[in-house]
Amino acid sequence: MRHIVEPPKPDRASLHPVSRRALLEGSASAGLAAAAVGWGSAALRPGDANATEASPRQTAAFRMRQAAAQAYLDEPQPVHRSNGDEARYADKRASFAKTLPHNDAGEVDADAFATLVSVLASGDHNGFETIPRDRNAEIELNNPQATYAFDLVGLDAAATSLDPPAAFASAHMATDMAEVYWRALTRDVPFRDYETDPLVAAAVTDLNAFTEPLTSGAGEKPTPATVFRGETRGNLIGPYLSQFLWLDIPYGIKTIEQRYSVPSRGQSFLTNYADWLACQRGAMPRSTAAFDATPRFICSARELAEYVHRDFSFQAYMNAALIMLAQGKDALSPTNPYRASRTQFGDITLGSKNVLSLLAQAALLGQKGAYFHKWQVHRRLRPECFAGRIETHATGRRQYDIHTDILQCDAVARVRSQHGTRLLPLAFPEGCPTHPSYPAAHACNAGACATILKAFFDADYVLPHPVEATADGAGLEPWRDAPLTLGNEIDKLAGNIALGRDAAGVHYRSDSVRGLFVGEQQALGLLRDYSPTYNERFDGFVVRKFNGDKVKIASGEVRPL
Repeated sequence: MRHIVEPPKPDRASLHPVSRRALLEGSASAGLAAAAVGWGSAALRPGDANATEASPRQTAAFRMRQAAAQAYLDEPQPVHRSNGDEARYADKRASFAKTLPHNDAGEVDADAFATLVSVLASGDHNGFETIPRDRNAEIELNNPQATYAFDLVGLDAAATSLDPPAAFASAHMATDMAEVYWRALTRDVPFRDYETDPLVAAAVTDLNAFTEPLTSGAGEKPTPATVFRGETRGNLIGPYLSQFLWLDIPYGIKTIEQRYSVPSRGQSFLTNYADWLACQRGAMPRSTAAFDATPRFICSARELAEYVHRDFSFQAYMNAALIMLAQGKDALSPTNPYRASRTQFGDITLGSKNVLSLLAQAALLGQKGAYFHKWQVHRRLRPECFAGRIETHATGRRQYDIHTDILQCDAVARVRSQHGTRLLPLAFPEGCPTHPSYPAAHACNAGACATILKAFFDADYVLPHPVEATADGAGLEPWRDAPLTLGNEIDKLAGNIALGRDAAGVHYRSDSVRGLFVGEQQALGLLRDYSPTYNERFDGFVVRKFNGDKVKIASGEVRPL
């Protein structure tokens, strides 16, 4: 049984439980008003023998934090269920085990894996140094202790809900994996050519023939125009790529053009079995990517994969916020009190500093949420490892219960024809990161940061000068078709970043799509905690969630609209 270390629970009687609304009304109205003249009291902590009377502002701050803490304490916690694969297979064929000892078939040593699980369950910081390593390992596991980290604001990582991923032998898993193969094969096809490219057409035909085919954001089977896109309404409108990955970024006294140095086309990694096995054992890559001399705009999955290879967690969303802030007051949320003010503008509160700092905070929350589910609950194997199972099964080295859909997949046959193995062609020489697959951390970050952006900006604001990259990425051209709104382009940005990791070959679609919802939960909690802290007459944040529902976050509560 997995054990999650919890902080000591306070004595409920000492908290004087009341409703969160009552606490906030008592502090945020009268308390904060009185606090303006109550700076001077040097109060000690309540309960100290020599404590002086708390100042009004101290009392208001305490009650506000108490209300938030009480609300989280009273909320039911989700039950975390895995898909059962880890217990089902003695050989741990469906579990992440990179850097641990592996045999020549790419299977982890069972005792070493048991030690990893035991350490993860204990939470003992000393135990993490005892996790077994393959004798060829040169890299380390990525921050498994992050699963135990707490936050003092927003939803705790363990309080986020996430359904288990598809089981190893399922038809859904076969579809997930087939799409990753097709994304590798189409990595160099320009986004704007998807509707006419024969390889993309072949991908659509193949994927739609699966037992459990993919569905688009409209709930329909994908077409060449919608394949590989995200699953929100915004992802289906306009160019494949969000405007926030093309438009110039105002950056202090400089303007940043989004033209990047990117890998040359036609490169793939880890398609040789010896290289693949060394990678599972934790060896450093023996080859590097070649880069083009001329930078280009993102125009295909090749460039997008490299963008999400090198970005930091909130980079794309910080850039988006800077682009939107440059649009002026009209781009702010209709509920922002400074949108119509004639005497003041928002800055530290409900302005640029506020949104930019919350983006960084939301990204960290999203990362912690991802790592909790990755390390403590699911430990799902990465696509590169699943491809290894397909190769060893097809060559007769091992027999696995792999669904026939993926064994008969046209993309797998094409990969074997090109590379001599069925191993997945990776965009990164080092393959996947050294942490489990489900959910994608980039996706959790995306869900959290996109939710913050949607709270601060007007979803219906139409971008005035939209663009689209040329097929070769050499330049940008005006986009003259459907109007592109901030809300849709924010959702598209989240989808691009999340699914860009699938295009690289390091995640499945389900890792990314479901990860968005984990991040969204945490961002809504963050906004909930901050919503009562403003002095302004503020009607709350309004957010259209990824499932299309609208909510309002005000006075410490999230309510459906």
